[in-house]
Amino acid sequence: METIISKIAIMLVPALLAIMVHEVSHGYVAERFGDPTARLLGRLNLNPMKHLDPIGTIAVFIFGFGWARPVPVNPGNFRRPRRDMIWVALAGPTANMLLAVLSALLLRAAGMLDNSTIGASSLYIQVSTPVKMMAGFSLYINTLLAVFNLIPLPPLDGGRILTGILPEKQALMINRLEPFGFVLILLLIFFTDVWSLVLAPIINALVVFMAGHETSFVEQAMHFLFGH
Repeated sequence: METIISKIAIMLVPALLAIMVHEVSHGYVAERFGDPTARLLGRLNLNPMKHLDPIGTIAVFIFGFGWARPVPVNPGNFRRPRRDMIWVALAGPTANMLLAVLSALLLRAAGMLDNSTIGASSLYIQVSTPVKMMAGFSLYINTLLAVFNLIPLPPLDGGRILTGILPEKQALMINRLEPFGFVLILLLIFFTDVWSLVLAPIINALVVFMAGHETSFVEQAMHFLFGH
């Protein structure tokens, strides 16, 4: 029981922050382009209760990633709907990558302290261990969310970006996939080699690039949380 509580404590803040910042970023950028829908519905804040999806939250603790309730966006309020929607879609993955970079910087700072005289103190070790675990998990989950959401299928952000880039006729064809998008994504992830051959290598390469010599912190965190 104590181990389960420790895992939840390490995962909770990074996971909630990653998911909420992703969604709020969509709403914030949408408002910059003229759509106040998210603000009017009270979704431009980091109050977890405004954003949590029950199934998506449970998925975080089982699979290591999840989702929130999408922030509503009305492209009809944009001056140039197709172009503006590209920027709104990019906002979520961009926000996750910024959080990943901040997490990596925290890991690198912890690595420097570990090799200093401060790193030898018992108080530092007690405080730094859970912090490094949280930063390691934060780096991984934010990188995962950024890459995963760029899969070019609606309703993911990559699908929104793709329909904004393609000619209108082709974009309409892609949009017709949206009712089946979630099922298609599950099939791709669990019944094809897309995860092992494409997504996982990209995620791992980005994590190693950002964490550098402190990648071991990420590996320790993932091993403790998920046993791999």
